[in-house]
Amino acid sequence: MTLVIVGGTTEPELEEAVGVFVDCGFQLARWLSPWEDADGVLALRGDGAVLLKDADAQGIRYVLVHVGSDDGKSGGSHERAHHRVDIAQLRELAQQLKSRERMLITCLAFGYKRGIPDGAAWVVDVRLLDNPYWVDELRPLDGRDARVRDYVLNQAAARDLLDNLERTLKNALPHYRKRGRSQLIVAFGCTGGRHRSVVMASEMAARLERLGDVDIEFTARD
Repeated sequence: MTLVIVGGTTEPELEEAVGVFVDCGFQLARWLSPWEDADGVLALRGDGAVLLKDADAQGIRYVLVHVGSDDGKSGGSHERAHHRVDIAQLRELAQQLKSRERMLITCLAFGYKRGIPDGAAWVVDVRLLDNPYWVDELRPLDGRDARVRDYVLNQAAARDLLDNLERTLKNALPHYRKRGRSQLIVAFGCTGGRHRSVVMASEMAARLERLGDVDIEFTARD
């Protein structure tokens, strides 16, 4: 089961955030303890750094979410957050964090121009590949187009990278499951997030789909 610890810049933000998680089926936790029977949400108040250190010392698994702007606290929820969001994004995140019977792997394409996505466990830089952007007829297209896809996947470096990453992920998944991990984001980045990263993320999603014992989704951020 998932224990979510929520920190916020203001008390109203914190109260609203906790309410969103409760509405999504999380049980309200009143104190810090191992969380095994259901998904739970715990509000981080007072000296949050102390509570987080206690959780780490006890080996309690949790997901830390910060709502709002930087609270400026050393070791606090903003500094250590797994996810930094605003209220408008929170319901979607809560649904993503709910415990699942099968592990969910998200293969996400992004552009480094807008930064690395929050929450990415693995970040794969695919800028080593030749860029379709510099081919005039491919520039206006994106990685969903078969011509762009062929251009990228016909490169030996792309196939080698996919083969090695697929093998490494397969070996890592049992260890993630042992630690109670229910979701994993594998992010593929190129310069603009439209060509190489889209091809590589969608191809990896298709390969992992064949495993059969995990749920797979592909998304392109940019």
